[in-house]
Amino acid sequence: MPPGFPTSGNGLWYSEPAVNWSTQYLPIGNGYLAASSAPGAFSATFSFSSLDGLPTRNITCLDTSTIQLRGYAASPGMLYEILASIRHAGPAGSSAACVVDGKSGDAVLVTKGSTEAWVSWVGGTEYSMETGNAQSGYTFKGADPHGELVGLLANAEKESVGKGLANHIGDYRAALGGFSLDIGQKVEKTKTTAELRKEYKTDIGNPYLEWLLFNYGRYMLVSSTRGDLPANLQGKWARDTANPWFGNYQPNINLQMNYWSAEMTGLNVTSTLWDYMEKTWVPRGSETARVLYNATSGWVVHNAVNTFGHTGMNRFGSDNSAEWANYPEAAAWMMFHVYDHFDYTCDVPWWRAHGWPILKGVATFWLDHLVKDEYFKDGTLVAVPCNSPEQAITTLGCAHSQQVIWQLFNAIEKGFNVSGDQDTVFLQKIREKRLKLDKGIKIGSFGQLQEWKVEFDSPTNLHRHLSHLVGLYPGYTLANFRTRSGAGQGIPELSREQVLKASEISLISRGNGTGPDGDAGWEKIWRAACWAQLKNNTRFYHHITYAIERNFAENLWSLYNSFTEDPIFQIDANLGYPAAVLNALVQAPDTPSLFDALAITILPALPDSWASGSIKGARIRGGMALDLTWSNGKAVRATIKVDTALWYARKVQLWQGGQLVATFSATPGLRRSFVF
Repeated sequence: MPPGFPTSGNGLWYSEPAVNWSTQYLPIGNGYLAASSAPGAFSATFSFSSLDGLPTRNITCLDTSTIQLRGYAASPGMLYEILASIRHAGPAGSSAACVVDGKSGDAVLVTKGSTEAWVSWVGGTEYSMETGNAQSGYTFKGADPHGELVGLLANAEKESVGKGLANHIGDYRAALGGFSLDIGQKVEKTKTTAELRKEYKTDIGNPYLEWLLFNYGRYMLVSSTRGDLPANLQGKWARDTANPWFGNYQPNINLQMNYWSAEMTGLNVTSTLWDYMEKTWVPRGSETARVLYNATSGWVVHNAVNTFGHTGMNRFGSDNSAEWANYPEAAAWMMFHVYDHFDYTCDVPWWRAHGWPILKGVATFWLDHLVKDEYFKDGTLVAVPCNSPEQAITTLGCAHSQQVIWQLFNAIEKGFNVSGDQDTVFLQKIREKRLKLDKGIKIGSFGQLQEWKVEFDSPTNLHRHLSHLVGLYPGYTLANFRTRSGAGQGIPELSREQVLKASEISLISRGNGTGPDGDAGWEKIWRAACWAQLKNNTRFYHHITYAIERNFAENLWSLYNSFTEDPIFQIDANLGYPAAVLNALVQAPDTPSLFDALAITILPALPDSWASGSIKGARIRGGMALDLTWSNGKAVRATIKVDTALWYARKVQLWQGGQLVATFSATPGLRRSFVF
């Protein structure tokens, strides 16, 4: 491997290092480039191999300049194919061709006496979500990829290195260029990223590295969502045939965290997520709802789903306990993202064609899956049996379950009028059950927000999940608690201040995200986002810097159990990090009703280390965008721009430093600027 070339596990390597290596990685979806320079003419051989554990593959010459690798994943796996071609330039007698290696019997690409050589390659599989349904026998098998790959390779062969790089830069700017962040960072060109990371300390921090991670997280999300599938636990950087947690999607925090920053930083990355839900979750999830829950309509998934429509309860290794398996609330939590996409973009055609049908299917399942609480006999409806995610206690009315279902039903009520749906009977059922639904908000014996309706809470429980605080962040049942909305829903007369204080006590008792049950970056990032929501800048910055020091590698990948001999790359903290940072700079959590004013709070938890800076292009729900500058810890100027196409003109309040700055109606095309 050439000196200085990243050990990515991907790529084509020369067996002999060239004089200079110049590398440009283009993971947004444009491939990557590697160039070497050597004095005079050179000769080189390029070969392909497959990962250990895969069945025998065929590596042959498709034509005189093209190599073809075809094989199958482990039985009954998918067909895959790679095509690569070689071009060259050089004096008379130089050559480039596909030949069969005499020792291995495999085809290789060889160039001799060349001054330049280009290798272009493409790959694909027969995987298709279009056949992930009962009509197709849930095969998930599509067409042989060969024909499409031939066309792709022909296009790739026409592209020069310079043109490929230019296309990538244009693509990058289009995908990520609408938003920018400045937190007073000073670019440190004299030190490598690895050196900066080694020097990084909790609470002291380094705005440049923190800024770099913010942009890196957005870049990784865009890179992981091109193609057909959404970002999973390792994005596009899964390196093995058998990846940690089976390469699944884990929708009990991890998948959700992956997409936290998408809407608020204006990333157009969610289309593959909606396709994935519609084509793999809904068909199999409807069957799971019928077989497992005797449901006549609606659909459900649990806490480990994959690319092949697995929606049933998960068995974790030899442990078949409910703490891993019993999580039918997964889809209800994912509906936060469905409704938020509509609320941020105001895309009514998308809502009617995609968002609403997905949302309605999940709500329909829960209409039939709630029961009257016969333990407390308080007249409320509860989910039973329930497990707070990945905890062993099986009971009724888990706070997490109740909060996500309440927010699901609320989204139905708020979005019905623009859905095009005429099913008013369904809407009335939702309204009736939401009014009876326990909201999952009770204060326990040590002042905490109870995780379970029957109090099992312990002040020494350092569990990695903050499931009962889902309504604090990323939800709003706690963050925007309204006393009047709690009447008759298992909630005593509580004030918003009492609910937020109980949330704070729970957050403190849960520890710093380094408990006996795990040591992951996402635990700390979630805690940081919650502390920002509580407007505590000191605790926010402590947790965000602690996550970086403890769980981020020298290449800035977030690691699970980073101090073990073989830590696992887990992308959720990378992708959730930008959202946690932005939540310290601007907040606008949703409201229980469309008639409630949307409170936009600027600089709610600004760390001292970020005393001066700016944001351009932050998205706010309700079809708004925010530009903001601050200096010496104080806001200087803010501009709010409202999109021209809205689905609802919200009442808006602008808050800064605990003071109400302005109240206005977000009418289409409005632009308001504020100087502080």
